[in-house]
Amino acid sequence: VQLVESGGGLVQAGGSLRLSCAASGVSFDDYAIGWFRQAPGKEREGISLISNNDGTTVYAESVKGRFTISSDHAKNTVYLQMNSLKPEDTAVYYCAAVSIVFWDGSSGFEAFYSNFARWTQGTQVTVSS
Repeated sequence: VQLVESGGGLVQAGGSLRLSCAASGVSFDDYAIGWFRQAPGKEREGISLISNNDGTTVYAESVKGRFTISSDHAKNTVYLQMNSLKPEDTAVYYCAAVSIVFWDGSSGFEAFYSNFARWTQGTQVTVSS
């Protein structure tokens, strides 16, 4: 699977950004796509994921109610709509994909840290106060 991420940038607190993750080279419906972020000095954290197989979505508490993940099967692209951004959302954001062979509804973000997952190189999101 090849992943191309786009959409990062600089935004003021309270603003919005949309990240995109376009997948190719695989059957899109057979993958779960996750969004992760890593702030300076902090561990990488999973913030949202979607199963393209059954539409299951998961959100971390830190983004629930502000971020929305969605999947466009016609474009093989997963989006992360980020609203009401806060300075603490500042981080490098990554998209990752893992086959549903290795992920199910109980796996959460764990399967994305396996050798079977594929990751983008990340895009910077900076939220100014």
